[in-house]
Amino acid sequence: MDKHNNKKWIIIYSSIAVALIAIYYLVNLPIFNSWGHYIPFIRKLSISLFLISIIYLISKFIDKLIYSQNHLEGDRYNLLRIVRFLALVFSLIVAASFLFQNLMAAAVSFGLISLVLGFALQAPISSFIAWIYLILRRSYLVGDRIQIKGFRGDVIEINYLDTSILECSGDYLGNDRRSGRTVRFPNSLILREEIINYSGPQVPFIWNETAIQVAYTSDLQFVEDCLLEAARQDFNERYPRIDMRKHRQWEPAVYFRNNVYAWMEAVVSYPVEPTDTTGRRTRILKYALPKLNESPNQVKFPEGAVR
Repeated sequence: MDKHNNKKWIIIYSSIAVALIAIYYLVNLPIFNSWGHYIPFIRKLSISLFLISIIYLISKFIDKLIYSQNHLEGDRYNLLRIVRFLALVFSLIVAASFLFQNLMAAAVSFGLISLVLGFALQAPISSFIAWIYLILRRSYLVGDRIQIKGFRGDVIEINYLDTSILECSGDYLGNDRRSGRTVRFPNSLILREEIINYSGPQVPFIWNETAIQVAYTSDLQFVEDCLLEAARQDFNERYPRIDMRKHRQWEPAVYFRNNVYAWMEAVVSYPVEPTDTTGRRTRILKYALPKLNESPNQVKFPEGAVR
């Protein structure tokens, strides 16, 4: 349910509340005296439903307030979940007060029911506790890319019992693009497995690297300059609002290493958003390779015995 539906539900809950409180007073009119013993039941039922309507009406106003604030998507999602959960809890309390005349009997009944359900529903209860842990610890939010127990993807939904992610990589891809499959796992999994979060509000980038193979006889300084220029050019075009001079920690770097075979690898490492790893790698290669190919005397690629 998004912010566009809030106004509609506010009107609906307001109308229901007005109708119920009207019923509460109207049944006292002499015209309804023939209903006799049913009147107390109708009054109690109407006032209970009225209170539940007011609870959900307040929750919709709070939803509207949350949408109006400048929250991160993941924080907004969690706040809305908490508001809706509290609305459900308060509604159940009102319903319990309607069903049970004796509060002590109600407390004993709920205690016995909770004891039985605690044994029968251990897994769902663990997942619900894990959801509370997620809200407090913010291990991941909606929109984050995470990895847990071999699953990797972008979080799209955090329910009270499970989490849904859009898988990236997977069985059919050799890159970090979304595979199109949805993975759902119980929230209780986070209590016994490590979570790798690729993104967050404080650090928008992770580090990635791309290697190209060159011969030992290449001009290594020229290769380094070309790769750095390509990485910087793509960064400036992709993230024009970020001034690299003020964020030296995101400056790309080039290093060289021996390949497992006979040639050398020039490796450029650079910052990238977790969802843009494949695209940024491709753009850097498109910028760098034409310049390297234009200078065959300075850049020699592995060919025959020249390695």
